[in-house]
Amino acid sequence: MTKTDNEDEEYGPITAEGEMPQKKFYRSRAHCNPLSHNDTFEYPSHPSKMDWSSHYPNLTSSDPLKKIVPTVLDVGCGFGGLTIALSTLLPQQVILGLEIRAKVAEYVRLRIVAHRKEYPGKYQNASVLRSNTMKFMPNFFEKSSLEKIFFCFPDPHFKKKNHPRRIVSDRLLSEYAFFLKPNVGRLYCITDVEDLHNWHVKHCRAHPLFRELTQEEMDQDPCVKAMYSKTEEGKKVERSGTNKYYAVYQRVAAPTVLITAENFFDADGYGVISENDS
Repeated sequence: MTKTDNEDEEYGPITAEGEMPQKKFYRSRAHCNPLSHNDTFEYPSHPSKMDWSSHYPNLTSSDPLKKIVPTVLDVGCGFGGLTIALSTLLPQQVILGLEIRAKVAEYVRLRIVAHRKEYPGKYQNASVLRSNTMKFMPNFFEKSSLEKIFFCFPDPHFKKKNHPRRIVSDRLLSEYAFFLKPNVGRLYCITDVEDLHNWHVKHCRAHPLFRELTQEEMDQDPCVKAMYSKTEEGKKVERSGTNKYYAVYQRVAAPTVLITAENFFDADGYGVISENDS
């Protein structure tokens, strides 16, 4: 028997604000089509018009002139395991989980609120936003404003016709490079699908603004261990005994390229990159 809208109002929300939500009430399809036009999303016309104060109401900056804005993104954050973990692992950063599924995003929001209530003073630097990363990142984030972007167990979109839906592509990597701080920003990728891992490696290695970290460099980065073990999907993969494949890429500064009539049509000579654009 299905409840009516009036009955929903009478019974109230599934989870009271400040209480820990139960995952069974917020389950959703594992993935969805990010290129679909069936969903609507709210987004500002420009990053400067985005007010993050409702996401981080009790977070203050040491510099009164500096706005509180996200510096670390957990893209496709799922049920928020990594977003929560990064909050304490990176207390000086501002963490934002991005999730396209409405029910799952609401679960993460309630989970963060419950953590804030249970641990006063903690988790103030974590929040979640329902959005479509493949479409709306330029509406939310300024150039060189991010230090880390995580892609943990994204939809592999196995069929070749669906490869444009993959979260890592030549076009999107250029967007991510725009948002990451040169020589500081890092892009993290992990999956249990070897074919998708090879796709990530192929495209990231080919992009001129990313450098692959060595195994030694990854071993020294505590975020790699968190990415490997703190996501719900990662724990599920661990229980099944299958492999995880991961890589990390550093955002490098763009070289200065002088474009002349002689080299304009050369490979990679399709535009001018100045030092100010790095």
